[in-house]
Amino acid sequence: MKLVSNLGNLLIQRKLSLNQLLSIACKSCGVDYIQGQEFNKTRQYFYYIDHNGMLFLDDSRMKNFTSCFKDKQFLQFFFKRIAINKTGQYEHDFPYVSLCGRETNYIRCDDLPIVFTHIITKDDIDVLSYGYTDDLLTVPFEPQTLYMKIDFGIDVNETEGRIYHKSMDKLGGIGLIRSALALGISKHFQFNDNSKSPTHFVWKEKTYELTNELKSKFK
Repeated sequence: MKLVSNLGNLLIQRKLSLNQLLSIACKSCGVDYIQGQEFNKTRQYFYYIDHNGMLFLDDSRMKNFTSCFKDKQFLQFFFKRIAINKTGQYEHDFPYVSLCGRETNYIRCDDLPIVFTHIITKDDIDVLSYGYTDDLLTVPFEPQTLYMKIDFGIDVNETEGRIYHKSMDKLGGIGLIRSALALGISKHFQFNDNSKSPTHFVWKEKTYELTNELKSKFK
């Protein structure tokens, strides 16, 4: 799938020289690159996934609903192929890739590449949907694996209070619950008297004891 990048459009519309183009190459993550650059006969593109699970070209100046990718078939194709970046290039700054033939799509994230956006029913079971693909990309909803990240120490960061759920092993076994969905989920948590973190989750009249198995992912 060939995508025309913002920098490519600039090159065509304004007839920029290569040196000029290099000078405006993205530096948002401290790495210089050109969308669509070629390496070993492979085109390289660079993407960003925000904490709501929306996908953008990494060099997009505005990252909101109007500028994210919305085509469900493309999103399914892209997200199904996400893997850990072991290409030997950009591994630190773009820790994930989505491979497509002679294209390598490098990905960085606000948090994690898999962000669950909705709970839906598929084949009579509850599943978590991701990638804004409705029922095209899902994992079984396992309420006992929900984990709320809480740290009452000194080094509190912006991920505190976020909720996570078990995900596919190839991507570390953990996915983020987007904030809008997490707000609804949090209403179903229960706390023991002396607990600072939720201990149980009530879903459809059934109470699940939380395993906190995802806690180890943050050590």
